[in-house]
Amino acid sequence: MDNWLKISLLLCTFGFLRELRPSEPYVTEYLSGDFRNLTTEQVYQEVYPFGTYAVLAQLVIVFLITDLVRYKPVIVLSAVAGIVLFSLLIWSRTLRWLQVAQVFFGTFTAAEVAYYTYIYAKVDKKRYQIVTGHTRAAILSGKFLGGVLAQILVSTDSMDFRELHYISLTTQAISLGVSLLLPSVPRSLYFYATDNKNPETGGEVEQPKFSLANAGRLLGYHFVSSYTNPVVLVWSLWWALATCGQIQVISYIQFLWKEVAEDNKSVYNGGVEALATLLGAIGAILAGFLQSNNRRKTYMLGISICAAFLGGLLLIAARTQIVWVAYGNYVLFCALFFFSITVAGAVVAENLVDDSFGLIFGINTLVGLLLQTILTVVVVEPVGFGLEPRDQYVVYGSYFLVLAGVYVVGLIITAFCQKRSETPETT
Repeated sequence: MDNWLKISLLLCTFGFLRELRPSEPYVTEYLSGDFRNLTTEQVYQEVYPFGTYAVLAQLVIVFLITDLVRYKPVIVLSAVAGIVLFSLLIWSRTLRWLQVAQVFFGTFTAAEVAYYTYIYAKVDKKRYQIVTGHTRAAILSGKFLGGVLAQILVSTDSMDFRELHYISLTTQAISLGVSLLLPSVPRSLYFYATDNKNPETGGEVEQPKFSLANAGRLLGYHFVSSYTNPVVLVWSLWWALATCGQIQVISYIQFLWKEVAEDNKSVYNGGVEALATLLGAIGAILAGFLQSNNRRKTYMLGISICAAFLGGLLLIAARTQIVWVAYGNYVLFCALFFFSITVAGAVVAENLVDDSFGLIFGINTLVGLLLQTILTVVVVEPVGFGLEPRDQYVVYGSYFLVLAGVYVVGLIITAFCQKRSETPETT
């Protein structure tokens, strides 16, 4: 077996196990259920926001050290964090320990950046696309199977919400073993870069030497060359703003389902998450067929219209009295969002200099999380408005409508200015 294929297989196995977490669709029901003496309000105002802050704080650190330690240690750390996280969720009983668990949730989530960028340092450039496709498929497969498994086990009363966490703990433990089998990375994109623009990435190459000066030079060059490009800047801003809204929507959607559902028990979350994952994957695949860089303005208009639809879906979900409407709107939300964000990511990637996608991916994600943290403080926290779930989703729906409106107006103004500038030449 070729070396790149072995790496791809290990990455896919790790990603599949990492996302195979059947406890995920029912974590809100579990945390606010009879297993602990906590109310739903306590969970979404004092536990979940703590996780948001932990992710943001640790993403900054992980983002800086991932390239420095050459990826594999951070991937291993993410698996360890997953084990600790699910152990605390199973055996902790107090609010304080749940908040501690959120710290490890922050590590678990922030360390994803190492998984997504490992291939850019370890696999030859000509294999980027195929290995990326493999890993994305593995991640989506794990998430889909996790949702299906959760729904089957809950619907047949084979397991309760707490017992689902044992499966998640087991998959994280196995993923730790897989992560240890990943080959070490002899070079990195910045701190251990080589002068050769297309270095061989097999294990037999000479290990490059650490250079802080070279790292600073490359980071500065990639940052400036990327964000001084108007196309990258405009589309990255859309990417970050949309990501902010999407993370907030998926983070608190179970609270909305719980409030809308009969007897405040949402028991079909697993099937809904599985279907949302499937349609989201289809949306991303369809977007991949578009030649997005050739018709940027048309596609910007298209994804802005999609953002308006996303806002409308959230507003309807916020006011419905039928949980199946809320479920269906969430599934459609995921399909449209992953279509849109894939288009945005493709345009950004096609307009970047070589090897800078990992950096820009990290920065855009960091900006999105920073904005999401602000939104959390304003909307969720008692120091802000402390809104109830339905009112929160009115805000999130309005957020996407405003995002769509700003970009549509921007396109109209740009087209008008271009037409004005061309008018003297035709007279």
